[in-house]
This record gives sequence, C-alpha cells and structure tokens, in this order.
Amino acid sequence: MIDLSDRPGLTAQSERHFEPWVYPSDLTTRVTTENGLTLQMRPIRPDDADILQRFHAQLTPDSVFRRYFSLHPELSAAELVHLTTVDYVDRLAFIIIVRGALVAVGRYDRIPESDRAEVAFLVDDAYQHQGLGILLLDHLADAAWERGITTFVAETQADNRSMMHVFKESGFSVNARLEDEIIFVRFPIEPTDESRARRAERTRRWAAAREAALR
Repeated sequence: MIDLSDRPGLTAQSERHFEPWVYPSDLTTRVTTENGLTLQMRPIRPDDADILQRFHAQLTPDSVFRRYFSLHPELSAAELVHLTTVDYVDRLAFIIIVRGALVAVGRYDRIPESDRAEVAFLVDDAYQHQGLGILLLDHLADAAWERGITTFVAETQADNRSMMHVFKESGFSVNARLEDEIIFVRFPIEPTDESRARRAERTRRWAAAREAALR
C-alpha cells in the first residue's frame, strides 16, 4: 500500500484520467498519528453504511452540531447512501479505521462546473487532538489536486478552533471571513514550499513518536 503521508505533494496537476465510479484502491494506506499510532485510511465504499451509522451515533451532540449546524442524532437511509456512494472524482471521502470501527471521515464535494470543492471532516471525540484532521486534509488535497480541483472551501462555526487550526496547520494560504458567527474559508490546494515543509516536519515528528511508542 502507498503511504501518502510521505508524499511531498505534487508540483503540477496530474494529466491522468480518472474514471468515475472506479474504486481507487491505490489510495488505501497506513497513516501515523501525532502520538505514534498507525491506522488504516481508505476511500469510503457503499458497504460502509453500517459503520458510518455507528460512528455517527456515538458522536457527542456538540460534534454533530459542528458538522451539520443542527442537532442530527441519526443519519437517514437516504443520507447514508449519499455519504457512502461517491464517484471518487468529483466526490471523494476517506475514512480512518481502528479495529473495524470508523473513527474519522473526511470528504470533498466538487462545486458543479468549477475547480472548487467543499471540504469537511469529522473525528470521533475519543480520537480528537491526535492529528487525524490534518491527515484527512492532506490526503483529500492530494487526491483533489490530481483530479483537477484547485481550491477548497468550507464553512464552520466561529468557535470551532480545532477545524481552523487544521486549516492553518496545512501550510496552505487560508483566507477566512466571519459573517453571522460563521467562518467562510477558502484556500488553494496547489502544493507550496510552506505546505510541503509543514507536512515533512509533521511526518518526521510523528514517525519519531511511533518509534518511541514501539520501544
């Protein structure tokens, strides 16, 4: 499996042709977290509906509200189909798995007829503050850039410091504006010297944490 966490980022958009609805097994990988854990990350599949529903059900109300801007204790059957059935080109989602359980999910959805996509991610409360958000963003940005997307946009609540920290930690040039307690975020995902340096430093530190954990 390819470990995308070691990739320095692409310098030019790919000329590869990506066929919609073909599962991109090459994006399945192992990732190392901030505290040295090694976890599986892979693109979502339609048969992940059950683990996605269980993941959603165990989230705290605050986490659900930050993601959906409303109380949303259960995903409907239609929502599960929509969230797990993606074409892997204009819509792509990564999940992180621990012992068969989903603990984090991140996705992008291309804005129709544009080179922009909305990005979002959600991490189980027990696995927050371990770097899963930035890992998801790194991998989503890599995949989106290869598929012709140049810019990510997002909306988050004004007090969602964790999500804003992830965006700023990426090393991308983040533009944010506040309107009615909602932060609107926009940033180009073309790799830069800063984004490559940030990722390389994270990889080095987290690999060292992994080595320490194995001693």
